[in-house]
Amino acid sequence: MKHRIFGFSWILFLVLLTFRLGAQQDSLVLTFEEYLQNITDHHPLAKQADLKTRLARAEWLGAKGNFDPVISSGWNQKNFDNKLYYRQFNSDIKVPTRLGIDFVGGYENTEGVFLNPENTTDPFGLWKLGIEANVLQGLFINERQTALEQARVFQDMAEQQRLAMLNDLVFRAGIVYLNWRQYYDFQEVLRENIDIASIYFENTKASFEGGEKSALDTLEAYIMLQDAQNLQATNIASLIKNQQNLENFLWLEDRALSIPDNVRPQGNDEEIFIIENEDALANIPVNHPVILEKRSKQSIFQLEQRLNREMLKPQFKVKYNPLLATRENDITPTYTTSDFEWGFDFSLPIFLRKERADIQKGEIKLQEIALEIAQKQNELINKAEASLQQEQVLEDQIILQRQNVSAYKNLLDGEQERFLFGESSVFLLNKRQEKYISGQLKLIALKTKLEMIRLEYLYYSNDLLQ
Repeated sequence: MKHRIFGFSWILFLVLLTFRLGAQQDSLVLTFEEYLQNITDHHPLAKQADLKTRLARAEWLGAKGNFDPVISSGWNQKNFDNKLYYRQFNSDIKVPTRLGIDFVGGYENTEGVFLNPENTTDPFGLWKLGIEANVLQGLFINERQTALEQARVFQDMAEQQRLAMLNDLVFRAGIVYLNWRQYYDFQEVLRENIDIASIYFENTKASFEGGEKSALDTLEAYIMLQDAQNLQATNIASLIKNQQNLENFLWLEDRALSIPDNVRPQGNDEEIFIIENEDALANIPVNHPVILEKRSKQSIFQLEQRLNREMLKPQFKVKYNPLLATRENDITPTYTTSDFEWGFDFSLPIFLRKERADIQKGEIKLQEIALEIAQKQNELINKAEASLQQEQVLEDQIILQRQNVSAYKNLLDGEQERFLFGESSVFLLNKRQEKYISGQLKLIALKTKLEMIRLEYLYYSNDLLQ
């Protein structure tokens, strides 16, 4: 639900922006900087972008959890026909490491008439402390270590995703703000157009009543005024639409905001976007968030492929646990070299078809991401270069258009003088006025296009968020 805000202090409280007083006392200026501050602080997409880093931290925490020591205990007991068939108690701890080696320890205590002999301990129980090691597959490269390294890379990728989302958000918000400012400035020109047409009509009407002008001249002046009013009405519709688009970016505490009627954009002569670093193109491959995100994804695939190659090795796990017993009147476990348990597990798929298929799929993924990176780099560089070239053309056009507007104004003023002395007509005045007004509108449109081109360059070169 949108809330219309009235009054300067109310705007300050809700929007948390500092609207500056404009040229008119009843007009407030929403600068692009203030507009942008509201977006980065309150827009749902900006908050969603922040969730990326929180998710990455959760992934990192989960990957570290693979190295958490694990304690387990169990108790099993059976009594039947007044006999203790068996009672078994055991407690174990396993401490994983970065290598494929686990430190293990535990204690067990058992008794019973029908206890399996291999589980028998003395009345004081039996302690064990040893290791389990993957000698071949998984010794230096294993799933838990790979998951940790991938989670570390994922943190970098999440930050680049956050920056890319903000970059896109600011870019779209910038286009909307420029369009809103353009139609607002059009409105100022079209008001002048109506004022001029109104003066013509009143003067022509007075001249008609004095017998100096014909009824056709008066009708022509009236049609000229109506055309100016229709042109303004069309622009008002476009202004309302673009203002609504702007309001889609203004939020506070999960609520969209509306712009009061007395709020206007910053002046058309004020530059919003300035290109200060034309050498940023060379940095696109190394600092653009979209490229860095893909490189992080590439690193994750490389880690995955390294693990796939590790799976080609045989599985050979060795276990060794020295056994320590306690004696009556001595709670300290004692150890002799003759008391231990050990063993090993070995396995190897004969054809390794699954493992070889995983490696082939991994190679394809790496080739795909490498092609994506090359294509995206080329696309960003070409678009940024095109923006730079268009900027210079537009700057030259604006200089010429300013000169044209000035010349059109001189022609209009001269035609007005001739009209006052009866040496001109409403038709000629209309043509001079059309040229003057359309020239101003074109100048505003060129300025807006120049700002959009600069916005595009900053977006493609990763200088927008700076």
